[in-house]
Amino acid sequence: MNKREYKDHVYSGLADLTKALANPRRLEIVDLLAQGEFTVEDIARETSLTVANASQHLQVLKGVQLVSATRDGHYLRYRLANPDVYRAWQLLRTYGVQRQASIARVVADFRTQRGVLQTLTIDELLGKLNGEGVVLLDVRSADEYRQGHLPQAVSLPFAELVGRLEELPRTGTIVAYCRGPFCVFADEAVQLLTAHGYAAVRLEEGFPDWKYRGLPYEMAK
Repeated sequence: MNKREYKDHVYSGLADLTKALANPRRLEIVDLLAQGEFTVEDIARETSLTVANASQHLQVLKGVQLVSATRDGHYLRYRLANPDVYRAWQLLRTYGVQRQASIARVVADFRTQRGVLQTLTIDELLGKLNGEGVVLLDVRSADEYRQGHLPQAVSLPFAELVGRLEELPRTGTIVAYCRGPFCVFADEAVQLLTAHGYAAVRLEEGFPDWKYRGLPYEMAK
């Protein structure tokens, strides 16, 4: 193998990886799988895809070893192949928000429309957890909550939130979080809570960001 062939092989392999990620639905699937393991049916439901389309996207990601799967009875359960996959997505996400004005504008406009004018970063939240009156509210699905959540977080999936508001304290600050910066559940939760007189703010990042920083988390039994 000469030098040109060597470089062509290496860069072609890397191009295959980037091509696999160069699809908005596959990026959304990576973001979802950062929460834990999901069947293709779960993934299709959460991403508004047909099962057939979700399966096709998963096969592309699996083909370049970005996701892996294990059999659970009649189902395959998919997950990220290793933590580096999430770190690569996290870097891309951060770069996009910081360097692409159009992405940052869409995020800001969406939150402004819902009255989400303030967010907390993980570092800011860590500084508040030693004090009194902070309630962590996980508005992801119950299945995602069971696979991992912030310590002592209350699980109230957004779909159930309006009917269970009385379970939340009226005093203190509620910090709502979900999958990450692009997950709308936390924004909608803050909008709903504020409209009902609660002091609420969203966590800028999500559970995977917390987990991959090596911070302690809990798993429901």
